[in-house]
Amino acid sequence: MKLYSTNNKDLRVSFKDAVFNSMPQDKGLYMPVEIPQLDAEFIENIEKYSLPEIAYEIASTLLKDEIPAEALKAIIEDAINFEAPAVKLDDKTFVLELFHGPSLAFKDFGARFMSRVMAYFLKDGEQLLDVLVATSGDTGGAVALGFLGVPNTRVTILYPEGKVSPIQELQLTTNGQNIRAIEVKGTFDDCQALVKQAFADDELNGKLRLTSANSINIARLIPQTFYYFNTYAQLKKQGINDVIFSVPSGNFGNIGAGLLAYKLGLPVKQFIAATNINDTVPRFFETGIYETKPSTQTYSNAMDVGAPSNWIRIMDLFKGDVDALKKVVTSYRFDDEETLAGIKEIDNKFNYVACPHTAIAYIAIEKFRKENPMDETAAVFLSTAHACKFPDIFPIEIASKIEIPVQVKALESKSHHADQLATDFEGFKNYLLRG
Repeated sequence: MKLYSTNNKDLRVSFKDAVFNSMPQDKGLYMPVEIPQLDAEFIENIEKYSLPEIAYEIASTLLKDEIPAEALKAIIEDAINFEAPAVKLDDKTFVLELFHGPSLAFKDFGARFMSRVMAYFLKDGEQLLDVLVATSGDTGGAVALGFLGVPNTRVTILYPEGKVSPIQELQLTTNGQNIRAIEVKGTFDDCQALVKQAFADDELNGKLRLTSANSINIARLIPQTFYYFNTYAQLKKQGINDVIFSVPSGNFGNIGAGLLAYKLGLPVKQFIAATNINDTVPRFFETGIYETKPSTQTYSNAMDVGAPSNWIRIMDLFKGDVDALKKVVTSYRFDDEETLAGIKEIDNKFNYVACPHTAIAYIAIEKFRKENPMDETAAVFLSTAHACKFPDIFPIEIASKIEIPVQVKALESKSHHADQLATDFEGFKNYLLRG
C-alpha cells in the first residue's frame, strides 16, 4: 500500500511510514494511491461473514503485503473483539450501536486497531513513540484505553476545559501509566491546532518521535470502514439490499470512512452528514463557500468542530468534484433544541435512549425522508456513544432508563489528574520537551 499527501500527489510513502508520521510535512493528509475494489463475490455473499472476517478482507485488500496475513488476523481479532449490532427499530429504521467497545464510543474501532498496528511495527530499542491526540469528547478515552500499557509509547491527550462530559473527562484523566492528559483553556479547535503545529515544528520532530492518534492518522480511518460493511451484511441477512447511512459528523472522519467504504465497493444509496450548529459543511453545500469558524459548545460535544480536518480527504476521494459529492452526500445541521426534541421522539416512538449525537443522526434521517421518498430503502443512523456519557442532557424520565455500564462505575473510584495549559504553542512545545 502506497500513500500520497493531499497536498502532493507525487509523494509516495509506505503504510508504516504514514502510520508513524501521521501527517505529511506539507500539512496535507495521507491517502491511498489506489483504492482497490473488493471482490464482487465477497460483497454478494457478505452476509455469510463475521465482523472479524469482513474486517480482515477489507484490511488485507487495502494494505496488501504491509502486514503478513497471520499477523493482520491477530491484530483484528484482538482489536475488534466486540459487536456492532444494527438494532431494528421498525421495518425501515435501524440504529447502528457502535458503543460496545471498552470506552463506550465508536472511536474504539480506530484507536484499538491503530494501537495494535503501531505495536506490531515498533521494534525493541527504538526511540519512544510520542502519540499526540486532541479530543472533543470520545477520541481521547478510546485512545487512552487502546494504548494503555503498550510498551515504548507515551500518549498525550489534549481536551478543552469545561467542554467534555464528566464521564468523558474521567476516561481521559484516570489512566496513569503511559497516558497523560492536558486540560487546555480553549476549544477543541485550539487543541487540534496545537497538535498540528507540533507536527510541523522542526525542533520537536528532531528531538521526539511524534505521531497522532486523531482521525488524521490513516490507521484510524481504515478500521472504521469495517462497521459499514458489517452493517450491510446484517441488513442483507434480513433481505434488505438498499440502505442509506446517517452519520453524526464533527471532524468528518466517521463519514470519511463511510465514503472510503463506498469507494471500495459498498453499495450505499446515500450518506447524510448530520452536524450540530458547527455547520461548516452544510454551509458549504448551501453556498459553495468553504469557510471555517470557531467552534461553539453544544449538547453533542464530540461534534463541536469548526474546522473539520477530514474534509480534505473527502474532497480528495471525489477529486474535488462537488457535484459528484452532492450526489452521494446530503448534509443538515440541527441546534440543541432540535437535538433534545429528537431524543424525546426516539424515546416516545421506539422506547430507545439515544445520546445527543445519535439523536442528530436520527432527525437528519427524518428530514431526508420528508424530502426524498425512499420506497424500499432502509435507513441506518449511527449511534456513536453510550447515552450514560451525557447524564445532564436528558429529561429525568429518560435518564432513569439509562443503564450505567460496569466500567463507568469503576472510573468514579479512581484518582484522576490533568495538567493545565493555555492555547499558546510555545507552552505546549515546552511541555513536550520537558517530557
